[in-house]
Amino acid sequence: MSAALEMVNLAAEKGVTGNLGSVGYGLAAIGPGIGVGIVFGNGTQALARQPEAAGLIRQNQILGFAFCEALALIGIVMGFIFRS
Repeated sequence: MSAALEMVNLAAEKGVTGNLGSVGYGLAAIGPGIGVGIVFGNGTQALARQPEAAGLIRQNQILGFAFCEALALIGIVMGFIFRS
């Protein structure tokens, strides 16, 4: 019997339920979190350097935020699609 199967059986005996998709999503949420921080951090720096370009900078911030959050939503959906 493999070590992974033994761990699953031990967890089932102890009453732990769930799948690895939730752990995978937890790890995958780190990337979009860092991405959102980078988008807004750099956007704030850009606004401080060129306040006259506020409209364009804000538009690009919102677009970057949407892309980062789309990755997070795709990650949570994958946990439900590929159940173990």
